[in-house]
This record gives sequence, C-alpha cells and structure tokens, in this order.
Amino acid sequence: MGSKYDVLVIGGGNAALCAAISARRGGASVLVLEGAPKFYRGGNTRHTRNMRCAHDAATEILTGPYTEEEFWEDLLRVTGGQTDELLARHMIRESKDILNWIVEQGVRWQPSLGGTLSLGRTNSFFLGGGRAMLNALYLTAEQLGVEVEYDAEVTDLVIEDGMFLAARLKRPIKGETEMRATALVAAAGGFEANIEWLKQYWGEAADNFLIRGTPYNRGSILKMLLDKGVQEVGDPTQCHAVAIDARAPKFDGGIITRHDSVVFGIVVNKHAQRFYDEGEDIWPKRYAIWGRLVAAQPDQIAYIIFDSTVVSSFMPTLFPPIAGQTVAELAGKLGLDPAALEKTITEFNAAVRPGTFDHTILDDCRTEGVTPPKTHWARKIETPPYLAYPVRPGITFTYLGTRVNKEARMLMADGKPSANMFAAGEIMAGNVLGKGYAAGMGMTIGSVFGRIAGREAAKHARN
Repeated sequence: MGSKYDVLVIGGGNAALCAAISARRGGASVLVLEGAPKFYRGGNTRHTRNMRCAHDAATEILTGPYTEEEFWEDLLRVTGGQTDELLARHMIRESKDILNWIVEQGVRWQPSLGGTLSLGRTNSFFLGGGRAMLNALYLTAEQLGVEVEYDAEVTDLVIEDGMFLAARLKRPIKGETEMRATALVAAAGGFEANIEWLKQYWGEAADNFLIRGTPYNRGSILKMLLDKGVQEVGDPTQCHAVAIDARAPKFDGGIITRHDSVVFGIVVNKHAQRFYDEGEDIWPKRYAIWGRLVAAQPDQIAYIIFDSTVVSSFMPTLFPPIAGQTVAELAGKLGLDPAALEKTITEFNAAVRPGTFDHTILDDCRTEGVTPPKTHWARKIETPPYLAYPVRPGITFTYLGTRVNKEARMLMADGKPSANMFAAGEIMAGNVLGKGYAAGMGMTIGSVFGRIAGREAAKHARN
C-alpha cells in the first residue's frame, strides 16, 4: 500500500494545478499524479495563450468591460444552446474572481493584443504563454507543499458505491503501487490522442486527424470513471477542432500550426469546391468549427485560398503558403483540378459585392448569387501570386466527459452525487460545451472548476 493523502489529483495541466493549489490552501495534503514525463507536463495547457473571463470594466490588460450576460450570450451562440445553463452561468460568475486569483498563484498577464484576434476586450493573455503560466502554477504548488509525481500512469481506480478509495499506478523506476486518498479530483483531459477511440465515432476518417496537443491525453481516466458508474455527459463526436496545417506533426504541433486566414479568402475541398461560409462571424467565435467542417470533407483535407493582397493581414504560421503565379499553377501544386479551381474562384469573384472592409466587425463585404455565400469580408481573389494553405482537422480536446454539479462533484449514473469524487477541466468540459467553442473558454473551465474542485475536495477531507 502506498501513502494516504487528503486529496489525490490525477492530471497535470491548468485544471489539475488549480485544484491542487486550491485544495492545499484549504488545508489538505495533496498529491498530483501526472502521467507524462516532467518535460511534457501540463497537457494542452502548454499550448494555450489566453483565458476568457467576465469583468465589469477595462483594466491594465483588457480594453473594456465583458459582462456576465455578454459572456453568456457568446456561449449560448457558439453552443447553439447545448449547454447546462445552471453550470455555465455559475462558471461565468466565478470567472470574475479568477482574473485576480490566478495572479495570486504567480501567473502574470501581458497587455491586450489587437489585430485579427479581436480579443483585447474579452480575453487575458498569459505573459510567456501557456508554458510560463503552467510553470508558475507548479512553482506555487510545490512551495505550498503539494507533492507531484511524473510518469505516473494510473492503471485502475478503486471505486465502491460512488466512493473513491484508491488509485493503482505504475511508474518506470518505482514500479507499481496503490495510492489512497480521502477525495479524488480527476483533471486528466479528454481522449483526443486515442485514435482508436476516435475511430469508434468517426470511422477511418480519424486516421487523418492531427492532434494539436499532448499524445498523453488518451482518455484512460475518463474511461475508468465511466466504466465504474460515473454519469457521462456530451456527444462523443463533438470536440474543439480547428483547421491546422496539413504538414503539421501528428501530435503536439501546438498553436503555431493553426491557420487564422480563413476570413481573408475562401476554403475549398479536394474537388476545388467551397463548402461553408468563410465570413459567418468574428473569427474567435468561429475558428473552432473549421476542424469539424474539414473532417466532413473527402479525405479530411481542404485548402485555404487567398491572394497576395492579404498576406500581412493575419498571424503567419510555422509553414509558408504554397504559391502560384496563376490559379492553374497553384492548383497543380495542390493536386487540384485546375479548371475546377479556376471555375470556383471566377464564380466567387463575380458574386462579390462592393463594401467597406473591416475585419474587426461584421462588415458589409459580402457575396450574392453563390452557394455557400460569404456573408462578411468577401473580396475578390485576383492579385497574383495566388496562395494556399493545405489544412486538416486539428483536434484540441473532446467533449465526452463526466457529469458534475456546481461543486464540481461527479454525478453517478443514478443521478446521485459521488461521495468524494470531483472533476475539472477537459474531462468535464462537455457540461458547458455541448458543441462549438469560443477562444479561451477551455482555460476558463479548467481554472474555475479546478479551483472549485480543490476547495470542495479539501472541505470533504476535513469533514
């Protein structure tokens, strides 16, 4: 038998660390089990940049207010109403405290960013990015006396009648052991890196998916919890998925492989056909639908097409665009039918109506008489060189998860709250995100419910 702790936290990212710090500040002894090696600790948090929190006024880092009601309306819009309103509003309300609480844990913000991100008012950016944020949380946790084990693969959870008793784990050097704890916080992410599990819902198409983050988020803890009577929430095919460069690595490509150029051009599939409105809404509210859109296309491949007039309008990525002096030359380099691509671009250009271009608002640059329409930011593609990015679905995290209540306590299949099991982060994000996504929301879910889960787990341990 291993040691006995008040609170055992499984996971090593933002949600796990917020839970560990919160529990420790609540007077509990805490052990964090991170399945990855120390260098790769932190799951998807390593690749993040910002967090979306409600606030009532402009600050040193935010350009204006972002009210609870506006946050709720944004969430409602991107999820199409597929969210637990009670939990979502609770998260939004709690997010107002997180901006200061997270700073108290050593995290630093940078001044707001402008440009195509359009997030200066709504989202706070971490100084140094997600890895710096993560390092600050680890440092604070360790200074508070939180213990951390790396390469700690949990092989089984001992759960009886909705009560957690112990976790069995194996480690490369120390071998197998059993860790007991008075309360459990599961913050181990989704199953996006488990291609075989993805194929259960997506079929062979999942072989063409790229995983933006860690290869360690295989969903093993989620599967154990669901198999042992925790109630599930969420559609297993729903996920945070963006269009990333098709030349990116299978795992861990991170933020530098994401393309934010969609609104400045058109997107076509392997048959050189457009398939969705590229100008539907402000980019941070729509970027996370493009992964699923590309996933539904033949061979899960698409191409963002634009011309030389817009190359400085968006954030460049790791990979340079593919260029051609003519549309036919570009098509040849992409392996597309030149005549088909020329026809698509000609028809699109003919449908563009004059307007005043402004990427920061829903402007009046649109198309008429072409399907699908481009409802905003439509401009002709006519100035060589013609450019393109090949893109595939980049899965960030999955939405199938454990159902929780406002205390972040897991609910069992019979609807009753677990005696001592809590969840935070991507493993329970499906409670809030039935579908869709808006920038920075994953970090909000992790921080808010991590803090709650740690606090409630410590309270349970004390009692």
